[in-house]
Amino acid sequence: MTENIVAETAERIFSDLADVQSVNGTVDAQWKAPLWRAVEDAGLPLCWVAEDHHGAGASLAEGFSVARAAGRFALAVPLVETMLAGWLLGQGGIASPPGMMTVAPVRPRDRLSMAADGTLSGRARDVPFAADAAHLAVIAESANGATIALVATSACRVEPGTGLGGDAVNSVSFDAVRPVAMAPAPADVTPSTLMLMGATLRSLQIAGALETMLDITVRYANERVAFEKPIAKFQAVQHNLARLAGEVAAAATAAGSAADAIAGGASFDDAAFFEATAAKIRCGEAAAAVSAIAHQVHGAIGFSVEHVLHRYSLRALGWRDDFGPESHWAVELGRFVAARGADELWPLLASR
Repeated sequence: MTENIVAETAERIFSDLADVQSVNGTVDAQWKAPLWRAVEDAGLPLCWVAEDHHGAGASLAEGFSVARAAGRFALAVPLVETMLAGWLLGQGGIASPPGMMTVAPVRPRDRLSMAADGTLSGRARDVPFAADAAHLAVIAESANGATIALVATSACRVEPGTGLGGDAVNSVSFDAVRPVAMAPAPADVTPSTLMLMGATLRSLQIAGALETMLDITVRYANERVAFEKPIAKFQAVQHNLARLAGEVAAAATAAGSAADAIAGGASFDDAAFFEATAAKIRCGEAAAAVSAIAHQVHGAIGFSVEHVLHRYSLRALGWRDDFGPESHWAVELGRFVAARGADELWPLLASR
């Protein structure tokens, strides 16, 4: 019940201050400031931060519901990234600062290192919203194991860049950067843990975006008339809409299952790994299929700047690469299954 209340609060704020049609018609980003104030007042960016660190102390399930709602509105502010940053800092007992944050690294093969003097070095590619964030929460490798650190973005070199959806996506270089705060990571929190958590959040965002794309496409097909009847009456279009609905349902189920596994588990165990990797693979595949079908049904109008469809399709496609694309997780999942042996495959699938 609490999870629903949190999601409803988020959706109400998004509907009032980040309506996609209204945002798509603006020529500047002035709408972002009141939106961010509203989500901060509601405690959403730091929902996973403990109350004694000035956060909301929400459950993982409640935060996951916010991520899915953010996807349904193709939210173009770093709310989910700030949530993830707050979660990561909390694992090290580090208090989260106010304002926008993001995390690094977000590519599975990127590595940051911490020297004996406590400075960070390395390069993190394609960090979402790094140019907009005041701080980064990072996990780095050191001689003593993984270390979690809070870093001021101004201390790093941030390269200009934008993602498919037009939001800031920046490569960040750490050249002997001294963190604002740092702490040893718990034994069960590693760079791979961050990737799995991020992959689950992106899966939920993709699922949310695809749900809205389905609604938009079905509504358009029922309104658009050709040869004196709605195009939804044509068998070919009905077939495509059925395929689209199936892909959305599969993505939503996979993402929800991953969120449940992580929220209900004591740690990132084998079940969480299996669910998170499978969700990222399935949601990434669905993003490609749904975008193709939705734009085909809309025809040329769906590609126009004036139409909102591209705000969802481009972001969903861009989110595929964050925290590992399908190809990366397919290899990792294959290794996981192979290591367990052939006799364990069916029990593993049947237990889900």
